[in-house]
Amino acid sequence: MELGGRRVLVVEDDGTIAASIAARLRAEGFTVDVAHDGPAAVEAEAAAEPDLVVLDVMLPGFDGLEVCRRIQGRRPVPVLMLTARADETDMLVGLGVGADDYLTKPFSMRVLTARVHALLRRVERSSSVAGTRIVLGDLEIDVDQRRVARAGVAAQLTPIEFDLLVHFARRPRAVQPRERLLSEVWDWDVHGTSAGTRAVDSHIKALRRKLGADLIRTVHGVGYALEAGS
Repeated sequence: MELGGRRVLVVEDDGTIAASIAARLRAEGFTVDVAHDGPAAVEAEAAAEPDLVVLDVMLPGFDGLEVCRRIQGRRPVPVLMLTARADETDMLVGLGVGADDYLTKPFSMRVLTARVHALLRRVERSSSVAGTRIVLGDLEIDVDQRRVARAGVAAQLTPIEFDLLVHFARRPRAVQPRERLLSEVWDWDVHGTSAGTRAVDSHIKALRRKLGADLIRTVHGVGYALEAGS
């Protein structure tokens, strides 16, 4: 699938790192905008409406977590978050405010571009399925308009949360191992990592918080299953 020509916003206060990321993404065929602080990032996202945001956590003005909250509050957009600390709390907070994926510094440009392509492939794949409505008990999902409600109450999901829910809803009650979710929803090449496991668990918690703790069942030692009709 050809993804060149898509627009990416890079938000990084270190000018050298920002320039390196922008140059690599432009070499991959992306149009790239760059912002160096929190307020500029929010303004740039609203003006350019990029297809994806590469977002550093530590920023002047206000941090990347606040940037993520604000842009996800305006419209759903895939976010790849960068963090300087291999701190599980930072990662979980980032995923909790709407980031789809994260990388810990230092990282290779090859890994970063692979993650960018993976996120965009997932969005492209999910958007290619139009006109589909899924109803499971009191859960209603409009795949075309990317809307979800439970018991008539609408919930605002991030892009990855929505895609994860649709993945479950197309296989109600089937147990989904974490490795399969990482492969089929995140499009990750490396499975079974502790980081990947934590990413899956964090997004399951977000879905339970937004749609009800009883909706997704934990199958200990294996994965999760959607409780259809609950």
